[in-house]
Amino acid sequence: MTTSQPSVRAGAEVRTDGATWLQRFLALDAVVTTVNGIAYLVASGPLGRLFDVSGDLLLALGAFLLLYGLAVGWLASRPRPSVLAVNAVIEANLAWAVLSIVALLFWFDDPSIAGQVWIPLQAATVGGLAVLQFAALRRSRV
Repeated sequence: MTTSQPSVRAGAEVRTDGATWLQRFLALDAVVTTVNGIAYLVASGPLGRLFDVSGDLLLALGAFLLLYGLAVGWLASRPRPSVLAVNAVIEANLAWAVLSIVALLFWFDDPSIAGQVWIPLQAATVGGLAVLQFAALRRSRV
């Protein structure tokens, strides 16, 4: 019976595993963001009334999220995504999460209960994706 030498191979597997997870988290981000963007574009009026925020704001956010989601999807499809581009996605996601909470606390004029739940929920989702992407990026560069 033979045993394998894990030292060199294990290091390669960690890099591959981290890169695989990074692509998966980028792809998940792309799907969530694109679907959210489409929902805001298609239903900005009803969602605006539900959340008690401007339908025009949701329409503009929907266009931005659709384009951003497609860009992140393209990045996720690359065999070796650029570290600079991945860092930009992570930083943009963190900025989105922080600005969502700032907008809820200081900018929006009293959104509905649904808006008060949705805004921090989507901020936590985007922030969580940023943390997962950062961890996978670090692991892929070991």
